[in-house]
Amino acid sequence: MKSIIICASTHHGNTRKVVDAIAEKFGVEVVDSTVVTAKDLSDYDLIGFASGIYAANFHPSIQRFAENNLPKDKKIFYIMTSAMDKDFSKSMSGSIAGKNAECLGAFSCKGYNTFGPFKLVGGTAKGRPNEEDLAAACKFYEDIVAKL
Repeated sequence: MKSIIICASTHHGNTRKVVDAIAEKFGVEVVDSTVVTAKDLSDYDLIGFASGIYAANFHPSIQRFAENNLPKDKKIFYIMTSAMDKDFSKSMSGSIAGKNAECLGAFSCKGYNTFGPFKLVGGTAKGRPNEEDLAAACKFYEDIVAKL
């Protein structure tokens, strides 16, 4: 099985830590959407989109990447880090519209956050993602692969 994760991690590298844990353990290819804007994804069996959350949305480069590069009829998943540890994958709905993508799941965990007023108090979720978060992300990926 060939899989790839398209990642944008621009604030503190929280999302990249999660993605790198998965990539290291399972040999998954990673592409940084803030650097690479186009890639042929037709040969991949499983495509992940990973992002920190910015104003309740995936990073704009991830949204553009999915809109411009995701082929039809692919199996996808989402990974996100945020101050709120919520599922913000609905923010990707416009980018995958009409692609007939099958979403196999979404993983979310807290990430260190110093945006806006949080900077004044030294940030929130210090030390996150932690080893437990990384292990949970790897388990999430392993479970998704098992569904295939």
